[in-house]
Amino acid sequence: MGRAVTSKRSVKPAKPSYVLDEQIGFILRQVSQRHAAIFARDIGIDLTPTQWAALAKLQETGPCSQNLLGRLTAMDVATIKGVIDRLTARGLTETSPDPVDGRRLLVSLTRAGQQLAEKAAPNALAISRETLAPLDAREREALVELLNKLR
Repeated sequence: MGRAVTSKRSVKPAKPSYVLDEQIGFILRQVSQRHAAIFARDIGIDLTPTQWAALAKLQETGPCSQNLLGRLTAMDVATIKGVIDRLTARGLTETSPDPVDGRRLLVSLTRAGQQLAEKAAPNALAISRETLAPLDAREREALVELLNKLR
């Protein structure tokens, strides 16, 4: 009996319709991972990005409800609760009754939280600059404008 002859020519597959490296979600995740690594290396204090977001937003807005703070920082109810619980345990935030609506608690920075936010702000600005460093000024402005359109 004879052996079947197989072709030794390799056939290059056609380009698939979905190429992961070309997908916006994949690219955004990689950029986010790069930014998170820069943040962890350079923030200079023991804070997660979500904790920093809460501190920075409280510094910007002043006291607000935990629910509103979650909306302002793009965190769901469970996440913002955990963030505030951890910040409060560290003495960086505190809660107090809302004078307008006694059923609601307001979250605010403590003096230590305010000082930490002020200390970390220059590092946070430097982190943003480094994240965008591969782009020139025009590209940075265009990228931020385009990303804001996608929110």
